[in-house]
Amino acid sequence: MFRLAVRSSLARAAPRAAPQVAARSFLTSIPRLSDHAEPMIQGPGGKTGEVPTDFEQATGLERFELLYKLKGEEAFSLEPLEVTRAAGVDNPIKVFSLDHERIVGCTGFPVDSHDTILFPVGDSKATRCPECGTAYQVDFQGADHGDHHH
Repeated sequence: MFRLAVRSSLARAAPRAAPQVAARSFLTSIPRLSDHAEPMIQGPGGKTGEVPTDFEQATGLERFELLYKLKGEEAFSLEPLEVTRAAGVDNPIKVFSLDHERIVGCTGFPVDSHDTILFPVGDSKATRCPECGTAYQVDFQGADHGDHHH
C-alpha cells in the first residue's frame, strides 16, 4: 500500500511534456468547396457615406420576400388551407412544403369550429389535430439534399 502511495506521488511530481501541436496557418489549408452551392441571397450593400435602403442591405428570407414583392407576387402562401372534409390518418390533408416539416394551424372541420391550434406536421406520417382529429401530412416538393449545412 505504501508503494502505491509513493508511486502515485512520484508520477504526479514528474514533469509532463506538452503535446506537440503543428503550427500551421489557416491560409495553407486547402479550402473544401462544394459543386452545388446555394445561391447567395445578398444585396449589394450601401454606398460609403450613405444610409443603405432596405433593398441594398436585406439578406436571406427578407431579401427573398423583397424580390418577390418587386415582381408583384407573394413569396409565401398566406391563404388558408382548403379543408373540405374531416381527414383521417389513412387519407390526410396534404400540405405543400419545400421542407420536410411545416407548422400547420388547424381551425377544425367544419371551418372555425374551434380556435386555431398550431402544431408541427412532417412528411413521414400523418399528424392529427389534438382538438378535432383532422389529419395533416406534408406534401414535400423541395430539393432533397443529403448534406445539411447549418
